[in-house]
Amino acid sequence: MPLSTPAVPNAVLRVPPAAPAEAAAHFRASLAFHADVSDVAAALAAGGDPGFVVVDSRSTEAWDQGRLPGALHLPTALIPERAEGLLDRSVPVVTYCWGPGCNGATRAALALAELGYRVKEMLGGFEYWAREGFAYDTWQGGGRRATDALTAPVRGDCGC
Repeated sequence: MPLSTPAVPNAVLRVPPAAPAEAAAHFRASLAFHADVSDVAAALAAGGDPGFVVVDSRSTEAWDQGRLPGALHLPTALIPERAEGLLDRSVPVVTYCWGPGCNGATRAALALAELGYRVKEMLGGFEYWAREGFAYDTWQGGGRRATDALTAPVRGDCGC
């Protein structure tokens, strides 16, 4: 009688999911470190003080190309020398860079956290801000793209 080989699980389940309590702790922690584009846009659109400042950590060329309205320009390399003069440590900071393929916002968030700022990273960066159809500023004025149906609902709310 041949020995049976145990079935190899698919790549998704090769490493089993965490226990529910561990998963809850992980996802709770993730929300303490990240904000998404839609939530940042809603908070900024609500009027008044959103309770945080948005920092664009990209180069001047990238800033000129497009940025969130009201964002503060503070390139990552300049954070150590300029953050104290531009930011209030009592106000949380939300960092962003180009998009999900760039870790510039993560590096900026790290630099700010090491200086004593409370910080979150905006997932999706400027790319998803524009793709979700939110208004942006450029060196030439304002702009807005049609909502990309592959990244956000064209009408209504995603229900998240």
